[in-house]
Amino acid sequence: MEYWEVINERLKPWVDTEMNKTVVDLFAGCGGLSLGFEANGFKTVGYEMDENACATYNNNLLGECINKRLTVDSKYPKADIVIGGPPCQPFSVGGKQLGLKDSRDGFPIFISAIKQLNPEVLLFENVRGMLYKNKLYLKEVIDELEKLGYNLEYELLNAVDYQVPQNRERIIVIGSKNKISLPQRINKKVTAGQALGDLAFQFDDESKFFTDSMDRYVANYEKASKCVNPRDLYLDRPARTLTCRNLAGATGDMHRVRLSDGRRRRITVREAARLQSFPDWFDFVGTETHKFNQIGNAVAPYFAFHLANNIKKYLVGGSNDQYVLVENEQLKLFEDEKIYQSR
Repeated sequence: MEYWEVINERLKPWVDTEMNKTVVDLFAGCGGLSLGFEANGFKTVGYEMDENACATYNNNLLGECINKRLTVDSKYPKADIVIGGPPCQPFSVGGKQLGLKDSRDGFPIFISAIKQLNPEVLLFENVRGMLYKNKLYLKEVIDELEKLGYNLEYELLNAVDYQVPQNRERIIVIGSKNKISLPQRINKKVTAGQALGDLAFQFDDESKFFTDSMDRYVANYEKASKCVNPRDLYLDRPARTLTCRNLAGATGDMHRVRLSDGRRRRITVREAARLQSFPDWFDFVGTETHKFNQIGNAVAPYFAFHLANNIKKYLVGGSNDQYVLVENEQLKLFEDEKIYQSR
């Protein structure tokens, strides 16, 4: 069974009427996190200020995404679970370090929603930097949530350990009034080759190939950054982290496929979506840059699927064993670069 067949089938929105649980997704983006919850039968309501991302959410998911800028005074419908990826304003040593009093930051909005809705479960994700230069601020956020009666657990998780074909580290914080744990890692990694299949070898007149000057720029960039291996896409291993910058931006760090004749081709929107574990039926709204930005900013849906399934087990019981890519589901594997280059 091909990887994209797995995610196309399993990441389908549906409503579990017996469970009957509603999720409010703050700073929802294009709906990567909500898709993981809807694929487990949760109802969702999203809030997102970017018009194109909100339209993508509404075109693909069952729940409604409301296009608005949130504030600490925003009101929400009744919900059992609150999730989101609050934007975190960096707090440098030389900055004002106002913490939860800083109006530029999304966490006061998230905490305000928790106070208003008093959900059974909360979950938020953020970049790994929150464990390092912003660790004091993370502690401040956790302290505020604990004061509201939540038992919290947090950990730096990598989406690659949850069947996403990409190394993507994120701090995940989960909380409930009782005790809820984060899902166990799955000992079965998916490679970029398994995710892309023949897409990696396809190109046409609209494909964007590197020019000679771009190749020279890449060579200088890799030399200056002491890059041991070229930053091309290797099909025998998971991809490196997809970001808005390396999908839609700078040449030196750009995600690209090297063909057998040596030419480099920028990956397409659909290839980026596959590497982020979006199913093929999921369509993005906007220009190519808008689409790349939505993908780069998203929570990987299959990672979200496992997070949501873990919450569902907590709420209603049951097992998620059926959702693991077990050994008898043989995914096509490009075992080494020789196979890749021979295509």
